[in-house]
Amino acid sequence: MNMDRESLEMLEASLRKTMLSASGPELDAALTELGWAEMLSDAPDLAIPLVFRLLGETGSHASVLVDVVLHATGNTIGDTVELPIPYTGNGWVVWDRISAVSAEPTMGGLPLRREDDGYPIRVTEARRAVSWWLIGSARAMLALARQHALDRVQFGKPIASFQAVRHRLAETLVAIEGAEATLTLPSADNPDLLALLAKAAAGRAALTAAKNCQQVLGGIGFTEEHELHRHVKRALVLDGLLGSSRELTKKAGAGLRARGSAPRLAQL
Repeated sequence: MNMDRESLEMLEASLRKTMLSASGPELDAALTELGWAEMLSDAPDLAIPLVFRLLGETGSHASVLVDVVLHATGNTIGDTVELPIPYTGNGWVVWDRISAVSAEPTMGGLPLRREDDGYPIRVTEARRAVSWWLIGSARAMLALARQHALDRVQFGKPIASFQAVRHRLAETLVAIEGAEATLTLPSADNPDLLALLAKAAAGRAALTAAKNCQQVLGGIGFTEEHELHRHVKRALVLDGLLGSSRELTKKAGAGLRARGSAPRLAQL
């Protein structure tokens, strides 16, 4: 699938509009209509970053993560198989594609339910997909905090002019850009390691965004009337999927110690 810049921008605008108006089964159906299966099959390097980043930015959800795992293992995209997904703390969750109703209030509004056990799945592509989702969520939180900082006036001037606020926003942006840079590295030589590091970096960026943006927003950031709380809850759950940032960082360090050297991941 070859697309010029104008076509890609039109596709992104169409996807964003769809995700702002639909979520869950409705969004699954809309993405099917837009040719999600064909995009994932023909151009995964374009489809996955675009669709998952927009899921994060819009706060919507769809069962496309299951499709990524199915496609990576040579199965049919759109299959309703119940696929156990690793979750933080050596746990497992299943994405309910049928009812698409959140089984637990702690799952950030996602239709996930905890399972006692599971079986190994291919996680490289799934980790990259969730990483883009986390980056989208982090960017959504940063946009909310930035706008609040511009609008909120204290001592006769916007709080965006205060150094402490600027530092929190800048720290968040640096974390997001660093995680995205990790995702855009060529992964031909070490795809599994790069996906692991990208997921760890994206999870850390989203958690940094949640902490800093909630501080910038102040009291309103802790209320359910403001939409920040939905992104914070979603980021906490997404960080736990396929290994949390803390777990993956430890795993990467243990692997490098056992190897005795660090592979070159980028040409500087």
